[in-house]
Amino acid sequence: MADPKGFLKTTDRELPARRPVSVRLMDWKEVYEAGDSAVLKRQAGRCMDCGVPFCHQGCPLGNLIPEWNDLTWRGEGHAAIERLHATNNFPEFTGRLCPAPCESSCVLGINQPAVTIKQVEVSIIDQAFANGWVQPQPPGRITGKTVAVVGSGPAGLAAAQQLTRAGHTVAVFERDDRIGGLLRYGIPDFKMEKKHLEARLAQMTAEGTRFRAGVNIGVDITWDDLRTRYDAVVVATGAMVPRDIPIPGRDLPGVHFAMEYLVQQNKVGAGDTVSSQITAEGKHVVVLGGGDTGADCIGTAHRQMAASVTNLAIGKQPGTTRPDHQPWPMAPTLFEVSSAHEEGGTREYLASTVEFLANEVGEVRAIRVAETEFVNGRRVPKAGSEREIPADLVLLALGFTGPESDELSEQLQLPFDDRGNVERDGDYQTSREGIFVAGDAGRGQSLIVWAIAEGRAAAAAVDRFLEGETELPSPVKPTDRAFALS
Repeated sequence: MADPKGFLKTTDRELPARRPVSVRLMDWKEVYEAGDSAVLKRQAGRCMDCGVPFCHQGCPLGNLIPEWNDLTWRGEGHAAIERLHATNNFPEFTGRLCPAPCESSCVLGINQPAVTIKQVEVSIIDQAFANGWVQPQPPGRITGKTVAVVGSGPAGLAAAQQLTRAGHTVAVFERDDRIGGLLRYGIPDFKMEKKHLEARLAQMTAEGTRFRAGVNIGVDITWDDLRTRYDAVVVATGAMVPRDIPIPGRDLPGVHFAMEYLVQQNKVGAGDTVSSQITAEGKHVVVLGGGDTGADCIGTAHRQMAASVTNLAIGKQPGTTRPDHQPWPMAPTLFEVSSAHEEGGTREYLASTVEFLANEVGEVRAIRVAETEFVNGRRVPKAGSEREIPADLVLLALGFTGPESDELSEQLQLPFDDRGNVERDGDYQTSREGIFVAGDAGRGQSLIVWAIAEGRAAAAAVDRFLEGETELPSPVKPTDRAFALS
């Protein structure tokens, strides 16, 4: 194990400092300053190498957390990245973007702040890239079998890398003009600079994975044609249908889905020119939705120099301590202050949006909101509590309802479950032989760590379908919603 007395000597949870707000609002670089190696070693040394490592169960990938904590504490970075890569294709993504259910399951969290697992993880992979330890791993043999992966988000990329390394010829199709899915278009650069994505794509290209950007399967190539051309197909298109809010004034100019707004800024950050870009500059911005996507909108609006930013959530404000009904090792619902929140703006809870109001030229000028009250278990606007909030730009960050279904349903006649996701069996295969589903398209909107885990598991199922057997790992099952204790 790491330092046997580490959790006794170091009881505080230490994270790298965030760059000063006044500085980071001037650019789009990641918010954290470089970590101190001594602090990292102390935090890794707090890991107790528990007899039952609940952090394993909190992580869908089954990351070998005590092992690479120990190696980090010992200064054995090369060995640490080997153990980390044994279960996770892309720790540079999860270390920056995952909400870390492993930390909620950390045994130390019973009476101390949890080990900074996520920070140790990202430090290991950053050190590995910096030292040239991340090298292509081309297959030792080519099977002659071909696989098409549709969608280049974390699930699709994980499936593609696993299948390429198994010796199959893999082509990844992406309808956007660049590869990466939400990692490319949707995640702001201040949360993950795109150089990390480019470095991993370079490795995958060197391994033999082929990338086809700007190809819309179902439109440019039919799904039937794709299945005819390839021995197997993996659908990893995500759950990209946004949840709407059907209230008066929804169609006013100035009311947009969050992803429409965030994608445009990603394109501008990549050097593209976006005509009629949706921008927050000089505007009163209201963001509906209190999740990660809402926070991404808040941070983006601050960097675009919004006049004001207001974040509305319909539910109650979570508490700051673990609630009694979510005991360890469950993942608790807590009030969090992300980097975007500390940059300014106002957060309001129990706020029900009633109507979008127009100005004299027909654009949105304000939102009428009311207090939320609970009637027979339903959240409804409280009569007589209405008020107006100025809003020149409204961003809907209300989550997603499922995958886009038209072409899949019409061209392949694939059935969808009652949650709006593509149906699949216990081996990730749909009702059409040779067509598999991984990630949010099959399980609904979820975490990046689940997407990678499903990509790895679906790759094992495809390999077994093509070869009759597989040595690829399968960390999760399609029926898993969450681990029993998380």
